[in-house]
Amino acid sequence: MSDSAHVSTPTGSVVLVGGGPGDPDLITVAGAKAVMAADVILTDHLAPQDLAADAGERGAEVIDVSKLPYQKSVAQEEINRLIVEHARKGKKVVRLKGGDPFVFGRGFEEAEYCAGAGIPCRVIPGVTSATAAPAAAGLSITHRGLVHDVTIVSGHVPPGHPKSLVDWGAVARMTGTIVLLMAVKNAPAIAATLEKEGKSPDTPVAIVESASTAAQRLTTMTLGEVGDRLDQYGVTPPAIIVIGPAAEHIMQDD
Repeated sequence: MSDSAHVSTPTGSVVLVGGGPGDPDLITVAGAKAVMAADVILTDHLAPQDLAADAGERGAEVIDVSKLPYQKSVAQEEINRLIVEHARKGKKVVRLKGGDPFVFGRGFEEAEYCAGAGIPCRVIPGVTSATAAPAAAGLSITHRGLVHDVTIVSGHVPPGHPKSLVDWGAVARMTGTIVLLMAVKNAPAIAATLEKEGKSPDTPVAIVESASTAAQRLTTMTLGEVGDRLDQYGVTPPAIIVIGPAAEHIMQDD
């Protein structure tokens, strides 16, 4: 038997990188370094595509594993399999996501899968869109003297859905800022439920689309207007919805 038969491929590694809210400049320094050092990059559509493209130009393999809302998407099980498959080939694998991988990003599931497969895995947190999107639009979700609490809620599942884990009654009773992620489709149902649970229809609402990018847009309305005006204004994902008194305090440009 030849000596080469005893040579095994060393196990690679995985880095879960949070890409930030959209602007490639808003990824962390550690995240950018990991992307540029990667052999394989599995990227989402909300991740900074310019960085992935730059890495691809220098020789990295870039794989699109986007999960498009309510459209054809790559299943999480397939993403997990691809991460481990490439790492087992001795590759340095980066899983590049938008925002922060542990804020409604399923990063923990990927980290657990890597651990179960015996693959070294590191997490590089990202700037979450829950706070960055409002800030990019001139909103402070913790405005001093006005807000003492922030509630971040996934709007991916509507109120009343069998899989919903949100206590919307408790959310409606909060007096601070409510930040909804992945909620454009279900925003009318959420707004109606919050009103039903006691939230005033006059509660200010601010919606930030495509935060920190050239396509960023800020739209304001009241909770009672959400059902009609989302379609009227053509609001589309990705968007962050801010509800509460802080939503009407917007920093104005000179």
